[in-house]
Amino acid sequence: FKDAGIVTIHKCISVRHAISAERYGVDIISLDGFECAGHPGEEDVGNFVLQAKGAKVLTKPYVCSGGVGDGKQIAAALALGADGVNCGTRFCATQECNWPDSFKKRMLEASETDTVLMLRRLNNTCRVFRNKVSAEVEEIESSKGEDFDFQDVAHLVNGKRGRAAEKRGDPDGGIWSAGQVVGLIDTIPTVAQVMNQMVQEAEETITSRLPSLLTTRSRL
Repeated sequence: FKDAGIVTIHKCISVRHAISAERYGVDIISLDGFECAGHPGEEDVGNFVLQAKGAKVLTKPYVCSGGVGDGKQIAAALALGADGVNCGTRFCATQECNWPDSFKKRMLEASETDTVLMLRRLNNTCRVFRNKVSAEVEEIESSKGEDFDFQDVAHLVNGKRGRAAEKRGDPDGGIWSAGQVVGLIDTIPTVAQVMNQMVQEAEETITSRLPSLLTTRSRL
């Protein structure tokens, strides 16, 4: 990919994976904390530690991924050492997103606890929105224990079922990914509005709130 002039961004859910990615020549790391939607890995490290550790050991630029939904978090990510942020769930709750309005309505109603970590026993953890199907998967996985097999839930989690539910506008009809940041979503703005608000909030946090916490050293 270097010979083709391609800039490569590689998702890593641990610092050790990120170090390996650097060794293979990637240009940018997407360092994904446990809060993220989709596959958060099996190490369960949140971004408050993960991003700070990245600043200590990584040599390539990296972006903070997972749980980011407002400008204060951008400021926090930059303070921890990241060079930017990567957002997914927040932009699914925008007017331009082609998800059904029924899905977006459920996101507005959700809290940060309304996600499910499924397939943990298979070391293939996925964070998805908590609905009837994901709750059923969670129950089956728990009840089966060590005997749990993917075939026990394949009919519930397959992509065709999820896409069909999305087409029908049925938020309980299949599996759909969402991160813990759903707990911060309370509006369905345009993408431009999200971007402008996040940038403005980040700038205000960095230039106003943080400096206000500093005290002048006494010269006595």
